[in-house]
Amino acid sequence: MQKPAGLLYLPPVKRINRTYALLTLTLFVIEVMIALFVKDSFVRPFLGDTLAVILVYTALRSVGARPVWLVATGALAFAFFLELLQYFRVMDLFEEGSIFRVVLGSSYATADLFAYAAGWVIILVAEWYRSKKPGRRVRA
Repeated sequence: MQKPAGLLYLPPVKRINRTYALLTLTLFVIEVMIALFVKDSFVRPFLGDTLAVILVYTALRSVGARPVWLVATGALAFAFFLELLQYFRVMDLFEEGSIFRVVLGSSYATADLFAYAAGWVIILVAEWYRSKKPGRRVRA
């Protein structure tokens, strides 16, 4: 049987990347702490959204070895898609306080798009820096 070709082909998960899995868990805990305890106008809306893109990225990298730019851009596209759903008020279909509304958000804000883009830039810069360390190779 011939294997499908292309960038979107995802081979079966053979092993979990522990570094990215630990980062994912850490970022998830930070996101939950922000959601539960921070009620300001910067950390919760901006930093939380920035970290959300990084969280999706690290989760994807923990189970697959695709190029950094592809996974980072996929995480950004996912965040933009969720924001688009918020723009069209799709979240109103779910009950107030439901897990879907909590996880996916409930209101559109253009500033969120900039926060997501900031997360994307942080990913690319961090991975570029990491790849420049002696003895390290990161799939670009």
